[in-house]
Amino acid sequence: MARSAPAPLPLSQRLRRRLGAYNWRRVGILAAISFVLSSSLIGYLFGVSDRFFGRLGAAFFLGFCLLAITFLAIIPFIGWATTHWFGKGWSGGPTPPPARRTSLPARRPSAPRTSTTLP
Repeated sequence: MARSAPAPLPLSQRLRRRLGAYNWRRVGILAAISFVLSSSLIGYLFGVSDRFFGRLGAAFFLGFCLLAITFLAIIPFIGWATTHWFGKGWSGGPTPPPARRTSLPARRPSAPRTSTTLP
């Protein structure tokens, strides 16, 4: 009797597994940094009066998005690209020894060329 393949998990369980395996500590650190930066910026520029929480929410969202894109996407991509596109020497890995090349036989210098059209 042949074994059948296990049934695929429903979308909610697959999503729960992926989110459970994610490193939420990084996201929390980025959120805390962006909250501190945005609240200090809004407090310094506008004070705590007149739409403080609205401005704080917009500044927090913008700062969090910029920090998250930078540290969770751009910097890992640069590390991947340097390894895969430029080789391991660019990413700080051990460099292989240079390949030995055989020297070409010495050539005699040719005579200077003369133009037949110029006097």
